Amino acid sequence: MAEACRQMLERPLYSFGISAYGAGVKLASLKNEKARKLSVGQKEIWEKLDKSIDPSARYVWIHAASLGEFEQGRPLIEKLKRERPEFKILLTFFSPSGYEVRKNYDLADCVCYLPFDTPKRARRFLYKVNPEVAIFVKYEFWRNYLEELYRRQIPTYLISAVFRKEQSFFKKRSAWYSNWLRWYTRFFVQNEESRQLLQSININNVDVFGDTRFDRVADIRSKGKEIPLLQRFTHRGEEGHVPVMMAGSSWPADEAVYYDWFAKHTDAKLVIAPHEFDAERLHKLKTLFGKGCVLLSEAGKNPALLDEACVLVIDCFGLLSSAYAYCDVAYVGGGFGAGLHNINEAAVYDVPVIYGPNNTKFIEAREMAESGGGFPIASKEDFEKIADRLMLDTDASAEERKQTGRKAGSYIRSKLGATDKIFNKIFG
Repeated sequence: MAEACRQMLERPLYSFGISAYGAGVKLASLKNEKARKLSVGQKEIWEKLDKSIDPSARYVWIHAASLGEFEQGRPLIEKLKRERPEFKILLTFFSPSGYEVRKNYDLADCVCYLPFDTPKRARRFLYKVNPEVAIFVKYEFWRNYLEELYRRQIPTYLISAVFRKEQSFFKKRSAWYSNWLRWYTRFFVQNEESRQLLQSININNVDVFGDTRFDRVADIRSKGKEIPLLQRFTHRGEEGHVPVMMAGSSWPADEAVYYDWFAKHTDAKLVIAPHEFDAERLHKLKTLFGKGCVLLSEAGKNPALLDEACVLVIDCFGLLSSAYAYCDVAYVGGGFGAGLHNINEAAVYDVPVIYGPNNTKFIEAREMAESGGGFPIASKEDFEKIADRLMLDTDASAEERKQTGRKAGSYIRSKLGATDKIFNKIFG
């Protein structure tokens, strides 16, 4: 009886929570820039759809929560555009960090925020768009949208998904959440563990197809940008090889881990791509690393600055994924904070990858370590031990970089092909 009551109350309670969240965003927008962008974006959705959606066209709707999920879905979007051009693509985001960067993405026919998930908005959105197919990327469980898609008999897929036993779907006290999963047409999961978890709650419409992010980083490598200033900074001169580490998506907590080692080893070079680089952040980085630290924008005006620098800070968007090609060792940030950033972007260039402990949600972090190409660390001391092995100007260090880097790259190549499998299953 109690379970039946919970199920009966679930939809109105969930919808009330979503409405309360929307009100909270509106209030927070008075002081918070990210909340302001989300609030403004929510107001603009319907006008944008009125202008952009062609009622006579056939749409595939792809939803990515943020930028990382977009990059995960991007290989499928590109393949869809190449091989099924009769479809138009509607791309939605939930987070401003995804929408603001990709709102002008040229392969999507319309890009907008996802309206907050209330029954009324879900019905209005789907009535306006009327997609033939809906595709959600990795972690997207919007209850009212899923129910409405199911009611309208619109095929709905979750791609590159990962499930963990601690999620509410698999706990007895909140098992009613699993009903949401029954509205998906099919799941394409990254690993066998996810398939088994779904099977444990009698969901069997599942394929283990892997992670489309591997296809994305392989494509990025094949189309990598040349960065002449990085080439100059990392130049291997006649005096011998100077090892270079690339710290990608670096946060202050990451700099606290690797700063001391580089302060002691001024013969090594460091490239930092901070996750955020407003004026205050850049000033703090330059102050921390001192006179040997140069911004890429400064070097653009005076390339000679690079000849005496030992630290280069990339203070622009769009270069990180290509910049890894110029390093000997990669450190990928976020693992000492909210969560690890994309280690595959680095490993695809056959370089060993170091990363922090907050990585349990990322299968590749565990598997890359098992392959011998990844080095998870839990402290500054751990980093220094690994750096002493990989970052010295010695034959032994160079050989270990080569061997572990090859293992990292081999791991990436072993994971390619998820995009083709998913595409063929949905559109083939």
